[in-house]
Amino acid sequence: MAALVVAIAALVVVAANAGRRVDFHGPTARPSATERVSPAAFDPARVVVTLEPFVDGLVAPLAIVNAGDGSGRLFVAEQGGKVRLVRDGRLTAAPFLDVSDEVASGGERGLLGIAFHPGFPSDPRVFVDYTDRSGNTQVSSFRVAADDPDRVDAASEVRILHVDQPFANHNGGALVFDPSGSLLISLGDGGSGGDPNGNGQSLTTLLGKVLRIDVDHGADLATRRAYGIPADNPFVTGGAGTRPEIWLVGLRNPWRMSIDRATGDLWIGDVGQDAWEEIDVQRATAPGGTNFGWNRMEGTHCFRPADRCQDPALALPISDYGHDLGCTVIGGLVDRGRATPALAGGYVFGDYCSGRIWAIDPAGRQYQAPVLVADTRRNLSAFGEDESGDLFAADITGGAVLRLAAAGR
Repeated sequence: MAALVVAIAALVVVAANAGRRVDFHGPTARPSATERVSPAAFDPARVVVTLEPFVDGLVAPLAIVNAGDGSGRLFVAEQGGKVRLVRDGRLTAAPFLDVSDEVASGGERGLLGIAFHPGFPSDPRVFVDYTDRSGNTQVSSFRVAADDPDRVDAASEVRILHVDQPFANHNGGALVFDPSGSLLISLGDGGSGGDPNGNGQSLTTLLGKVLRIDVDHGADLATRRAYGIPADNPFVTGGAGTRPEIWLVGLRNPWRMSIDRATGDLWIGDVGQDAWEEIDVQRATAPGGTNFGWNRMEGTHCFRPADRCQDPALALPISDYGHDLGCTVIGGLVDRGRATPALAGGYVFGDYCSGRIWAIDPAGRQYQAPVLVADTRRNLSAFGEDESGDLFAADITGGAVLRLAAAGR
């Protein structure tokens, strides 16, 4: 099980990616040495984070979410196909959902993502992203049982989106709802190494993208499409073969992503190739269609070609780090909770291999070097938040969910 995120970084080919840094004069540009940067509202250099035990007994936890229904429950997706329920800090014996019989698990495959409908519990649907028995991506909805809020009706599955996967790695798998109520789905570039099929930059495939679909309206029986396309998606009127589901372009393996509950900004941890891990942000006020550069760029560096890749049409990450510090970025969240005032308003993320946790100021509009706030030695696989906005982390090998605590320094 622990091989899941290791494989994200390990299943690669050697590539000429020692390219130079590029200057991109956009909202996430790296400032020059002479450029004055405004003081940050959140200063990560003043924070120390620790991980406190919360609940253990899990098997390869990969995602942590809440239902937003006032129940205080947490839901943890396990790689093998179960969603486990945590109530009052205790893991219940019976799973909330069990799709183990439908899931191919191991390596980078499994039950990868979960999201509750924003109208829950009035709309009792729960959405999951898993790799099916053939290794392909399946996004489905289930309904919570009418007679038991702690159990999903396993017979209620509605298959919403199916995507063939050419290789076993880079499946993405994160699910979140944006402020408009549209479902965002992250998909990796299809796998192997270096994006051999050029999926990241192609508008004719869903691979290497973040998708945006309407799960409440617009299902098209004629095309057997079980969802609608939001009218403001950027490629609705694209050319022949262009996929209208596409919201964001140029991603390698957007393993974890989150919405800032205060601003609506979308934060993405995009796993790198051989040398660089990156954090991307799509501001809530920005239109769709942002191109984050893969496979022309890896982080803020040229990838293919190895130099002279400058292009103002490509959005650079808000932060990145090299493989001297870790190997697999785990995208996190902006802390909007009350339990950790020292961390309030900061964006935190981590690395699977090193267990390091970093923070940056999410209000900053320019590149920020990540600031180390914890060195946990844990195999981090996900971050999540409870209904109050307080943060948690998952340790895939330890089978645990841990609470983030913070103090000033």
